[in-house]
Amino acid sequence: MSDFVVGVLLHFQGPGGIYGPSCQAVTELAVAEINATGGVLGRPVRAELLDAGQAPATLRRQLGSALDAGQLHALTGWHTSAVRNAVVPLLQRRVPYVYPAAYEGAENRSGLYVTGEVPSAQLFPAIRRLRATRGVRRWYVVGDDYAWPRGTFQVLSRQITELDAQFAGARFLPAAGASAAELATTLDAVEAAHADGVLLLMVGQNGVRFNRGFARRGLHERMLRLSTLMEENMLLGSGAGATADLFSAGGWFRSLATGEALDLIGRYTAHHGLHAPAVGAAAEACYEGIFALRSIVQRAGSSAVGATDRSVDGLVYEGPRGPMQFSGNHADQRLYLARAVGVDFELVTEL
Repeated sequence: MSDFVVGVLLHFQGPGGIYGPSCQAVTELAVAEINATGGVLGRPVRAELLDAGQAPATLRRQLGSALDAGQLHALTGWHTSAVRNAVVPLLQRRVPYVYPAAYEGAENRSGLYVTGEVPSAQLFPAIRRLRATRGVRRWYVVGDDYAWPRGTFQVLSRQITELDAQFAGARFLPAAGASAAELATTLDAVEAAHADGVLLLMVGQNGVRFNRGFARRGLHERMLRLSTLMEENMLLGSGAGATADLFSAGGWFRSLATGEALDLIGRYTAHHGLHAPAVGAAAEACYEGIFALRSIVQRAGSSAVGATDRSVDGLVYEGPRGPMQFSGNHADQRLYLARAVGVDFELVTEL
């Protein structure tokens, strides 16, 4: 019987490369578990890893060749919105695509199913909470210059007054990584703005570099930081001295004490050992994306996009974050606000 081949787009280089090892490790676990319970449509699953961190033109050629040859039956994996937008035109409704990363929202293209967080559910409640508990009203936005940070900023701009907040300024830096001079100039602007908080919309190593520079200037003593992407591998990269008063909002943290979350960590440790990379939000999203894909295809009885489009609305699947249900092509989810304590997170509240 032929394999059901899932293309898994992961960053193995560039700023997002910090997530690559944990995403690969958890993908291996997910494939092993699915194959132990019957595969997809009775076929064994095989993951074909593709480097989302390579040049977009190279990735498009690689993915396009695989699709033209019928070598892939579905697509998932944690990668940026820039990568998503680059590859969707190649799919042409040929295979179902589960996008599991937090993103800017409003994705409704056929064959694309979203299990990640969106700003209205993830960011708005966190800003309200920090306004109420910490008096944070003036926000300085620092982001990478691509679709997710720009789109999130646009969505937030339409709601900022209703959130009883305002912008103290905004800077968007090269997504491939800012120069030392660009980063220093941005930190100068943050320092001069007299903001109450920094909304950090940066990927991987870009966020790590910002955290280190922020801490070196002692800015954590004057303003807090809020991110919707900060996870445990980024905390480790930043170092305990650079994570004071740093908050993150999202659907997964390694410190979640639910039965489903603890089960995943236990199975992951048993599969890979105690020294495996931390299961941060990107890794959990990869794991969940594969199981969501399996549930969609199984319910449809086919991997044909027409069938999966008809079947996804109302679908409930089980994952490390508990039961998840699709409304249209987006999965609803429980979200949390957490505060960094050294290189781990402590949950503050459910949002």
